[in-house]
Amino acid sequence: MSNHFTGLRLGPPAEDPRLDLTDLFAFQAPADPTRTVLILNSNTFGIADAFHPDAVYRINVDNDGDAETDVAISVVFSEPENGRQRATVYMATGPEARESEAVGRPIVTDAEVSFGVEASPVTSGPHTFFAGSRSDPFFVDFAGILAAFNWKDGKNFTDLKDVHPFPWTGNDTLAAYNAFGIVLELPTRELGPNPSLGIWGRASVRRNGKLDHVDRAGHPTIASFFNTDETKEEYNRTEPANDRELFLHQAIEILEHNGGYSAQQAEAVIDEVGLLPDMLRYDPAKPTKYPNGRTLTDHVVADRLAMISNNNVPSDGLAPHDDLLPWFPYLGAPHTNPPPPPPPPG
Repeated sequence: MSNHFTGLRLGPPAEDPRLDLTDLFAFQAPADPTRTVLILNSNTFGIADAFHPDAVYRINVDNDGDAETDVAISVVFSEPENGRQRATVYMATGPEARESEAVGRPIVTDAEVSFGVEASPVTSGPHTFFAGSRSDPFFVDFAGILAAFNWKDGKNFTDLKDVHPFPWTGNDTLAAYNAFGIVLELPTRELGPNPSLGIWGRASVRRNGKLDHVDRAGHPTIASFFNTDETKEEYNRTEPANDRELFLHQAIEILEHNGGYSAQQAEAVIDEVGLLPDMLRYDPAKPTKYPNGRTLTDHVVADRLAMISNNNVPSDGLAPHDDLLPWFPYLGAPHTNPPPPPPPPG
């Protein structure tokens, strides 16, 4: 249930910010249309100082439309020592990809994690990899969102049709903060023969001798706007193939309440975006712009609020961050003196 909001409001997964997934991106490599860039970000507000050494950070790919993993890209990290850490990346395909462990063949081995300002990417065969601290690309007016949804009073949702004027502040809350980025650029053909892909991220941690699934990332802002506090852990544990059975009714109710949709209209909107199963849809043969993949400049908060409110929310006036790079690893350099994390709302 990846999201900056949930890490702030409800506490990070397993009470550990290292396991808190924030964003998933998938887009065509700017310099080579035959390659794809996958980015999985974690560590809201840059609280942690290293990746979790007992976790598996994974990007899953469904390439045959059954919402099951066909390609698994798993990243594991060494114990941090003297401010340094190393990463190894595995790729598995077919039935092996559905195992929870980091399985398959290693495609990157013992890559140095970058905790300083300078990025240290690694090239291994056709794969280019980076892991480390970077500027968080997500842009959002937290204060305006929290005021509109009245979360300070313990409510998850309000009626957006009645929010006039919308309480935008014009402040990009995350502009000065960092996150951990895992970035892999690879030949698109390695993701499978089907041009229409479903992609989702997962963080799992070893507890009591087994891996527990503690966070999940697919479409942006799902956790904030479509999940309740009560469904947080169930959502993180389950697989996308079960999403419609478990969560479709809840998503329909939210669209009915906030956008005035009928149940039939709400389900049609959900299907149009491909919201459930919760996998980021990506067809590399088409231009990348959310909901077809997701670039670092897509204003996904505006997209989601337009969907939920039936186009009843005005623009927040925010723009993408100006520190993004046109080259690998694409995420901007980390801020050297970020402010303390904001206090939880309410």
